[in-house]
Amino acid sequence: MRTKNPALNLKAFDQVRSYGAGESMTIQGTVNKTFVMLFLLVMSASWVWSKLMRPAALVGGFEAVADKPVVNVGPYLMLGLIAALVTIFKKEWAPVSAPIYAVLEGLFIGGISAIFEMQYPGIVIQAVSLTFATMFSLLVAYKFQIIRVTQKFRMGIIAATGAICLVYFINFIMSFFGGSISVIHSNGTFGIVFSLIVVAIAALNLVLDFDFIENASSMGLPKYMEWYGAFGLMVTLVWLYIEILRLLSKLRSRD
Repeated sequence: MRTKNPALNLKAFDQVRSYGAGESMTIQGTVNKTFVMLFLLVMSASWVWSKLMRPAALVGGFEAVADKPVVNVGPYLMLGLIAALVTIFKKEWAPVSAPIYAVLEGLFIGGISAIFEMQYPGIVIQAVSLTFATMFSLLVAYKFQIIRVTQKFRMGIIAATGAICLVYFINFIMSFFGGSISVIHSNGTFGIVFSLIVVAIAALNLVLDFDFIENASSMGLPKYMEWYGAFGLMVTLVWLYIEILRLLSKLRSRD
């Protein structure tokens, strides 16, 4: 019952005692909390979006609001990271810190989405649709055991996710010296294949998260862990959406 997602790693549940019926974590409770967090994320993302975009009455879709400044999403990303770390290390604070994370990530995603939409009109609705279609497809595949979470499956996804994190970390360090791993950002064949692989790994992490939440609920963990489980699932969903957005932008830039 291991996952590379640091929010849903087995160690995150160490020293958390079991509670009785009615006081313990349930799958339905986690689903409800996930919907609450999605609502908060969408609302905050919509607020930033409205500051940058407006309906294009003549051609449909959206266009940039020319007379308003671009919102700096960097602080939202950093604050969201802080909220995530607080949630990971202070699990009992999840009922407060997890919703805060959802709001901050929404602000970040709203800004990033607007930037991509300005460059490639229609790309955001495509990315959102593909993200949720992927999530529900994998949930069905998991529930009907079309995809079985075996130990080999877990270890393979964990290893692949770790490799991707390493590549991104090296690229991040190189950026401080004015460099980057350019091929992973390119719209060439290698760049697109890389993005396809990352999207696939991010999607398969959802399966590990489903499995973890199901098993964690059966352990009788305290009620606040529903917020923690929902937070962990949101981390993967946000990652998947951003990677799909990046992949679509590479494909659109080839036209």
